[in-house]
Amino acid sequence: MRDRHVILLALVIQGACAFFFISDILSAYIGFRSAPISWELREVIEIGAALGLLLGFVLGAVALSRSRRRQKHAEERLRIASAAFKDVVDDAFSEWSLTPAERDVALFCVKGLTTQEIAALRSTSEGTVKAQTNAIYRKAGVSGRSQLLSLFIEDLMHDSVFNTTPVATTVRPDDDAPEALEKAV
Repeated sequence: MRDRHVILLALVIQGACAFFFISDILSAYIGFRSAPISWELREVIEIGAALGLLLGFVLGAVALSRSRRRQKHAEERLRIASAAFKDVVDDAFSEWSLTPAERDVALFCVKGLTTQEIAALRSTSEGTVKAQTNAIYRKAGVSGRSQLLSLFIEDLMHDSVFNTTPVATTVRPDDDAPEALEKAV
C-alpha cells in the first residue's frame, strides 16, 4: 500500500513536470502566452520542474527496489514451502510404506495428472495405475485424490512453515459443537 502511494506521487510529479515542459514548448511554438515572464522566474520554474523529474525518478527507483525485495522474499518463502512440501510428501510415503511405483503414481496424482497421463508417463496400462492408486488410497486411509492432497496441505498448515500467527476463529452459537471446535482449532 505504501509503495502504491510512492508510485502515485512519482507519477503525479513527473506528469506535472512533463506538462510544464510540453506546455512551454507549445506556447513558444503556437504563441499563446500573452505576457512574457522574467528569465529569473522561468529559470526557477525550469529548475523546479527538472528537480521534480529527478524526484520522480528517485521515488520510482525506491518503489522498484522495494518491489524487488518483496519478490525475493516471496521467492524464498516459496522455496521453503516447496522444500517443506517435499519433506511432508516423502515422510507420508515412507509412513504408508509405498512401493517405488506407488510413490511415482502418488506423486503424479498429487500433481494433478489423470490416470491416462500417469499410465502414458510410466508406460503401463491404466488398469495398473488404477490398482496402484487404490493401494495408495487404502494405505493413506483416504477415498480419493482430493483427500490425498488435503492430507499434505493439512500437514503443511500444521507445521507452521512460515511462522505465521493464526487468525482467531469465532464460534457462533448456531454451529454444531464438534464442527465449531474443529474450526476454532
